[in-house]
Amino acid sequence: MIKANTVREILETARVDDVVGDFVNLRRRGTNLIGLCPFHNEKSPSFNVNPGRNIYKCFGCGRGGDAVNFLMEHEHLSFPESLRWLANKYGIEIEEVELSNEQLAEQQLADSLFIVNQFACDYYQEQLLNSDRGRSVGLSYFKGRGFREETIRKFGLGYAPMGRDLFLQAATRAGHKPDILEKAGLIKTDRDFFRDRVMFTIRNLSGKVVGFGGRILQKDVKAPKYINTPETEVYNKSRILFGAFHAKQAIRREDECILTEGYTDVISLHQAGIENVVASSGTSLTVDQIRIIKRYTPNVKVLFDGDKAGIRAALRGIDLLLEQDLNVKIVLLPDGEDPDSYLQKMGLTVFKDYLQEKAEDFIFFKANLLLADAGNDPVKRTALIKDIVGSIALIPDPIKRSLYVKECARLFGVEEQLLVAEVNKIIATSLKKHQQQEAARGNFPSEPPPGWEEPQAEMGLLPQAAPTAMGDEYQERDLVRLLVLYGQELFDQSAEQTVAQFIMSNIDDVIDNFDNIVYQRTTKECQVLLERGEKPSVQYFMQHEAPELRQLAIDLATSPYEFSENWEKKWEVVLNQKMPDENFIKDSAHGLKRFRLRKLTRICEENIAKVKELSAQDELEEMMLYLRLQQRLQELRNELAKELGTVVF
Repeated sequence: MIKANTVREILETARVDDVVGDFVNLRRRGTNLIGLCPFHNEKSPSFNVNPGRNIYKCFGCGRGGDAVNFLMEHEHLSFPESLRWLANKYGIEIEEVELSNEQLAEQQLADSLFIVNQFACDYYQEQLLNSDRGRSVGLSYFKGRGFREETIRKFGLGYAPMGRDLFLQAATRAGHKPDILEKAGLIKTDRDFFRDRVMFTIRNLSGKVVGFGGRILQKDVKAPKYINTPETEVYNKSRILFGAFHAKQAIRREDECILTEGYTDVISLHQAGIENVVASSGTSLTVDQIRIIKRYTPNVKVLFDGDKAGIRAALRGIDLLLEQDLNVKIVLLPDGEDPDSYLQKMGLTVFKDYLQEKAEDFIFFKANLLLADAGNDPVKRTALIKDIVGSIALIPDPIKRSLYVKECARLFGVEEQLLVAEVNKIIATSLKKHQQQEAARGNFPSEPPPGWEEPQAEMGLLPQAAPTAMGDEYQERDLVRLLVLYGQELFDQSAEQTVAQFIMSNIDDVIDNFDNIVYQRTTKECQVLLERGEKPSVQYFMQHEAPELRQLAIDLATSPYEFSENWEKKWEVVLNQKMPDENFIKDSAHGLKRFRLRKLTRICEENIAKVKELSAQDELEEMMLYLRLQQRLQELRNELAKELGTVVF
């Protein structure tokens, strides 16, 4: 493990413009550098590198971060691997900290499992290509599928011999210990786990062999058609997508992921030139698998054969795609065909045209599928409408939801407002349940549930958490911006008070009343840092373990706009306003006042509502107390407004 001081030295030394410049052609524009984004196809450069802040941000696809983030995204390195890459580039000697016995054992076990899995991959392929039965049974099967030898080698296809312990004997002769082989799921006590099966190698995103899928070929044997490696320290099938290692670059290039059901579908399509294709690894689609896809693209095309029972079983997995804010299209293949067979029968050109022409939006595909079953039965139609509305409610994007509601109302022949009300009810229930779960755990959500950030729409969709039209998030965001970007700077030279100390000392009693959960969590993080004697900084938040805090720091530290030095020259205008980085002291004072004004305005609004309520109930004595409170609140509000030069009503 790399020592903390070495990590700190690497992070402080690495220059994002220097690192990115090794991979992207950058040119200067003002104080920043721009180039074509390496993460998505574009003709006009939207990829910005800010040397001053030592970060990058693409305003086209949204990716951003520091030098480490860039290497992890672009080169698909782990955090430690990125640090070693940077240490090598800048000639920094890496100091390792001694691992505990437990940590060392865990690391050694993972390394050992990777080693024996790679040995197994090589062994099974050797058996496939060079043993008599491997060639007659296994190789003939793969050749019958149309797989070329280079494809067989690329995907690590193989054959497990039918003897009781032939693999175990070979592995033992090669020096591998039986207990490690068993922990890798390759043997079971004294016999091989895979016997007389063609083998599909399963790799993680880094390309390391983590497990296998084995298919039996004999039809008269009472055994499962497919078996997979059991769960191990390095193989969790719910977190693995078959083919993702080979597909990830193509998925990013095509900005689309094709999702199929089987190993052979992935391999056939890849061999034919359709490389952006993956399959779930012997399991129903999971959230972890979806998040892998989301790293590379928001667009998913799911291929189904004509089996209606199988389609219905897969609908839940598709709902998970919607919940993760992916754009989902469905392609239904002709009856009796799967992607592999249809490609073999029709050829690449016809197959690609079919995928393009027959792709249907998932919501409408599901609606039409269920409508066909429901017919004119009102009970069944009611159930299917609720089912579709449940899927729509999962979609985080409010605009997308609105459009689906409108189209489904037309499709079902029901009033739009009825569907809106049903969507709102589901979102509200989900939000309440989510909040209760988080409250029970005593922590903040790592990401909000669907719909929590819903803006007020004309058609009546559920409003955002902020109860007023203006909302308080603008003021909250401004304070968070000052905390993250300038928190470590001195606000008061004489008192040696930092910007973070100044702001937090004035808002520590109202943090729990923040409307935006991410802004609230950021301010609480600043509070903890100050209590530890540390200072918040943009670098700290950009290395934070929570992805929403990392993204917020990137967004706050970057802007697609910058002040032009040519303005004064061209128009002979004297610019007296300081640049933002020079104006943080004044901004902090004004930002805090604006925040207080907005909170006071809200309290006034809530107080006057209470006055009206008491008046309607003839509670005159209590109402007079609230009126006197209202008078004092308005005096404070007006004083603040006068200081800011703001008119309030």
